[in-house]
Amino acid sequence: MSGECEFPPGSVGDSQHGIHGSGSPEVASPRGLASTTCASEAETAPGLFDPQINGFAGVDFQRDGVTPAELVQAVQGLRTAGCTRFLLTLITDRWESLLGKLGHLRSLRAGSVELQQAIAGWHLEGPFLSEKPGFHGAHDPALMLDPTPVHIRELREAAGEDLVLLTLAPERAGGIKAIELAVSLGMKVSLGHTDAPAACLREAMSAGATGFTHLGNACPQQLDRHDNILWRVLDTPELTISLVPDKRHVSPALFRLIHRALPSDRIIYTTDAMAAAGAPPGRHTLGALELEVREDRIVRQPGRTNFAGSALTPAEAVFNAAEMLGATWQETWQRMSLNPTRWLGLPGEADADRAKDYCLVNTNPAGGLAGVRAFLASERVG
Repeated sequence: MSGECEFPPGSVGDSQHGIHGSGSPEVASPRGLASTTCASEAETAPGLFDPQINGFAGVDFQRDGVTPAELVQAVQGLRTAGCTRFLLTLITDRWESLLGKLGHLRSLRAGSVELQQAIAGWHLEGPFLSEKPGFHGAHDPALMLDPTPVHIRELREAAGEDLVLLTLAPERAGGIKAIELAVSLGMKVSLGHTDAPAACLREAMSAGATGFTHLGNACPQQLDRHDNILWRVLDTPELTISLVPDKRHVSPALFRLIHRALPSDRIIYTTDAMAAAGAPPGRHTLGALELEVREDRIVRQPGRTNFAGSALTPAEAVFNAAEMLGATWQETWQRMSLNPTRWLGLPGEADADRAKDYCLVNTNPAGGLAGVRAFLASERVG
C-alpha cells in the first residue's frame, strides 16, 4: 500500500482533467486509468459502482428496522472494497413490506450526507419474477405477483424522485404494460429471473426495458440445449447484461464466451452481495432466509447446494473477471464503473464532482489485488 501523496496534474486527483488512459486498448479514453507518481504498482481508477447490493459487512438490507449506524457500516465496508456508489437492493417480499422498507431506508438516507453520497438509488428485484423452479432462485415464489399499474405507481410514489431500477419477468401477466408505465415514470427496467420466450424479450425491449439482471443466475442447472434463456438473451440485440464474476454463478468458460459474444460496453459487473460480503464466515440472513457461508465463501442455504447471493466484494469482482478473461484489471474495471453509470444515466467520472471520487489500487507481483483505497472529494474514506 502506498503512502499519502499529491496527485500530478492530469491524474484523477485533478478534477479539471479527469482520468487519463494507461495505454490499454479498452481504456485509452480520458475515462481510463492513470499511474500515480508516488508509489510503485499503485494506480488511480474511478470509484466502483455496483447496481445490486442486498447487504454488506454483516448488515442485511432486507431486515426490518435497519439502523442508521448499520447502513453507514455497510457503506464504509463497501468503500474499503473500492465501491463508492451502489444501488441498494430489496428482494421479493410482501408488497406492503417492500414499500415499507423502501420508505424507511429512504428516510435514513435523507438524514445523512454520507449515505446520500453512496446510495445512488434503489433496485427492486421482485416480486414480479418467475415462480418456476430454478428461475425463482432464492426468492420465495409464494410472494411473487403479477405487476399492475397500481404497483408501479405506488413504487414511484414511495421512491419519490430517486433513481429506481426494477427487475421483473416480462412474461408475467401485465408485464409488458408494467414496463411501459415504469419507463414513462422515469424508472429503469431490467429483465431477470425469467424464462421469457425470445419474442417476449423483444417485446419487453420495445416497451423500454434495457437490461438483464445477472445472466447465468436464476435458471435451472439443466437447460434445453437448443432454446434456453441464455441463448435468447445473447441473441437479443442491445440488452445490457450484468454478470456476477465469482467463478461460480457463471462458469469461467461461459464468462469468456459471453464477453466474446457481446460488445464490452454492453456488459456490467455486479456482486449481488448480501450481508456475508465483507464479513467473516458463518450464518447470515437474507431477509427471511438464514444462509451459511463457509471458508470457501460460497453462500448457501444450509443443507442445500444452490447459491443465494454472494459474499463477493466489488474489487474482487473486477480482479476475478480479469483472471477469467486473461485480461488486465484495468480492462475489466470500467465494467463496474463507467459502464453501469452510463447505462443508468448517472453522472460518471467525467463529471466534475464525480471526478473527485476515485480509488487507489495496489497489485502484488503476480498482478493480483493487494489492496484498494477509496477517496471521496479527494479525501480518503476507505
